[in-house]
Amino acid sequence: MSRRALLLLLALPAALLALAWFGPRMLDWEAQRMRVAAIVEARLGRPVGLGGPLRVTLLPQPMVEASRVHVGTPDGEGLGITARALRLRLGLLPLLFGRFEPRDLVLVGADIRLPWPPETIGALRPPPWLTDFDASIESSRVSVGGAVFEGVAARLAAPGPLDAVRIEGSFTWRSAPVRFEAVVGRPGYDGVATLDVVLGVTGASASARGVLVAEGGFEGRVEASGSDIATLFAAPSGAFRATGRLAVTGELAAADDLALDIAGVTGRGAATFRFAPEPRLDVALALARLDLDAWVAALRRAPQPPIPVGLDLSAEVAAFHGATLRGLRGGVMREGDRLVLSNVSAMLPGEAQLIAAGSAQGGRLELSGQASGASLRATLAAFGVPVDRFAATRLRAFEATGRVALDAAQLSVPELAGMVDGARLSGAGVLRFGARPVLAAGLTFDRLDLDGLLPERLAPLEALRAPPGFDANLRLAAETIAWAGIRAERASLDAAVEQGRVTIRRAAARLGEDDVSLAGTAAFGATPRFTDVTLDLGGGTASGVAQALLPNAGLPDALLAQPLRLRLTGTGPSDALAVTTEGELGELRVAGQGTLVLGQGRGSGSLTLRHPGAPRLVSLLGLAEPPAWMGEGSLSMVAALNVAPGSLAAENMELVAGGLRARGQLALALDGARPRLTGRIVADRLPLPGVPGREAPPLVVAPVGRVDADVAIEAAEVVIPDLPVLQAVTGRLTVEDGKAALDGLRAGLGGGTLEGRLALDAVAQPPVFSGSLGLSGATLTGPLFGTPFDVTSGQVEAQGRFTASGHGAAALLSTLTGEGRFGLANGVLGGVALAGAAAAAARDDAAAAEQGVREALEGGATALDRLTGGWRAADGQVALEGVGFAAEGGATGAIEGRIDITRGALDLRFAVQPPGEGAPPIALRVTGPAEAPRRQPEVAPWARWRAER
Repeated sequence: MSRRALLLLLALPAALLALAWFGPRMLDWEAQRMRVAAIVEARLGRPVGLGGPLRVTLLPQPMVEASRVHVGTPDGEGLGITARALRLRLGLLPLLFGRFEPRDLVLVGADIRLPWPPETIGALRPPPWLTDFDASIESSRVSVGGAVFEGVAARLAAPGPLDAVRIEGSFTWRSAPVRFEAVVGRPGYDGVATLDVVLGVTGASASARGVLVAEGGFEGRVEASGSDIATLFAAPSGAFRATGRLAVTGELAAADDLALDIAGVTGRGAATFRFAPEPRLDVALALARLDLDAWVAALRRAPQPPIPVGLDLSAEVAAFHGATLRGLRGGVMREGDRLVLSNVSAMLPGEAQLIAAGSAQGGRLELSGQASGASLRATLAAFGVPVDRFAATRLRAFEATGRVALDAAQLSVPELAGMVDGARLSGAGVLRFGARPVLAAGLTFDRLDLDGLLPERLAPLEALRAPPGFDANLRLAAETIAWAGIRAERASLDAAVEQGRVTIRRAAARLGEDDVSLAGTAAFGATPRFTDVTLDLGGGTASGVAQALLPNAGLPDALLAQPLRLRLTGTGPSDALAVTTEGELGELRVAGQGTLVLGQGRGSGSLTLRHPGAPRLVSLLGLAEPPAWMGEGSLSMVAALNVAPGSLAAENMELVAGGLRARGQLALALDGARPRLTGRIVADRLPLPGVPGREAPPLVVAPVGRVDADVAIEAAEVVIPDLPVLQAVTGRLTVEDGKAALDGLRAGLGGGTLEGRLALDAVAQPPVFSGSLGLSGATLTGPLFGTPFDVTSGQVEAQGRFTASGHGAAALLSTLTGEGRFGLANGVLGGVALAGAAAAAARDDAAAAEQGVREALEGGATALDRLTGGWRAADGQVALEGVGFAAEGGATGAIEGRIDITRGALDLRFAVQPPGEGAPPIALRVTGPAEAPRRQPEVAPWARWRAER
């Protein structure tokens, strides 16, 4: 090789380097702006504008860089790209010869706007001109319809006219990096091109394989799987897998017949993405089982989607707050910050059907729906509500409709209507959240039966010891209300719990004809304090209150027909509550004041009762006529009361009622099987009713069987109509198991002493009256029976025992049995002059003697030195036994026969022995009514004997 050739060979690289370095610099690049734009426009298939200066880089490879790049039509329709910079790599040798041959194209910081949907899905097929091309984007932002992808880095490679176009890269979705790869095959003779797409995100991947058909569209299959479905959309975390068909047209992309496996739960599903008229995604899932709590939590924390998303969810079994729901169905539509629930239905525990719909926006959820079932008790128990405290027969069949609104501040129920256990209810309420929740509710019931919902005995004091952790404002109303045997109408409650106290603005109800109202305030604490607590009762008669509160008291109708008014007021701590009361029952006035220890059930105070007419008041207690035996006058009772658990005591009691004047103390024990009354009564004057006549109404003995008693009785005098006044009466009244007795009876009668015992067995049917009495040293100063034949004076000695049974006086008289003896000294027998008859019989003139005898038997009186004998009674018939007398002037005789007490009839024979040996007695037979008996003198035997003499 010559020296010249060697030098040329050595200088060639330097020449080439010089050409590569200085050649491009000699070109006018600003003049090439349109040419470069045309090359890029040819590659992208879109108009291109280069707004910034051009820069040329020769080494390590030639490159043209332009800034402020715009790709797309001036009107902004179709594909639109703006980029911070465009880099176009050129072939070196063509460039040295002045030709631009691009090798690849790079957009840096691009903002790419892809119109969606495209005019035809066939636009996804690579155009024929896209060959021998390599393009990429870096640090870019891509907007597809309403979806925005940040941090996009992608590369497009189109090697040759028969090679597939490959696109791969990454972007950021919901703060997670996503890898993607798409391979688009060249269309065949039939216009069909293949398309494979693969997406990958942390914990999940998806792929679609199919064909782009000639008439426009994609058909294929899609498969997705991963370790966490929550990375794809709003769902609870868990591994998943889905396979199915995929079809894409210009208006929508639909995946159907999806076989699903989500966290081990199998199901079916479908998804549709609509491109027009507005982008929207609809997903349908049908799962075997579902954790509804987890799905709700996922929906709540999910970010706002860029496009509307609809979810149609169904599950055969769903878990919600520890309960199992069956047949869950429902739709969820999320658009912006608005979430819409539609056609939600489920079968709750207890076979309760729930249907609901609603929406949520701006942190506020509104629902409306209805529920019904056969057992509200079972439904509530399944959600952890403690229903065991209620009776097993309550909270059964129910139905309800209403609206619910929930936001961060409160839960409100603006509308509620329903029925529980056959009772209808309606109303509204709100629960405000916070450190101290506030509940406000207004409910109306047509019938409120509290039996089985509330205990028969409430403990309000215990409830006041521990304040609740919330405030409340309640307004309740019920047409009828029933509890513990008490039934009321038009009941209402207006109350509030706030600032550590409960305020009853008004609690009212109607018992029969009476209105009852309660108002006041009570402060919570270990020792609750009450302020201005007032109970008002009245407006009608006492019948309604008695029927509601004392249904078995058996109070007389006349008393219950009296108008009633009562007011109770109380103020103070629970262990020293000052109470005052005042009221009226007809003309009866009651007033009292005292102190109650509520925690111990104790109290003390004073009570005053006044009535202008004591007999009228006693008549109201059940007598058919005013008790004349009581005497005229008012009633006044003043007593000091002491109340303890199971007992009530009246001390220093002063009682004035008509002619009654009494004082003493009584105690009623209520802690045993039967109430027991004990004490002592001292009376200055004790009027009692007279012995009932045969026509008197049946005696009322039922109260004897309701209470036991042991009461000592003392009376300066006891006044009984038509009987002598008893003086210095003492005795002990005992009642035990329906058997009453007046033991140790002792009284002064006519200067003598009456002693004995009286008893009543009210348990026996019919009731049995019995007694044993003895009288000694008594002087009779007036007629004993007030009949034509009577003992009018004398010194009396008597003793006897008797028994009678029956409800009325007639029955008692007809069943009277007994026996006894009696004696009379220095007395007078009215109605017949037996001694006069004996004296007349001694006359010498027989005719005058007989005339005198007959006149003596027609009336007059007999002065008796003594009268002795006995009696025996059976079935109301009293027979005289061995009754004999000695009269003035030495006359003697006998009285025999019987007295029919039942009919008030006599059948007696008064006989006197006339003078003369062997003379037959002179007698008078008395028969007929005791008030007007018939006289039948028996003089003939004596007259015949006298004639024979």
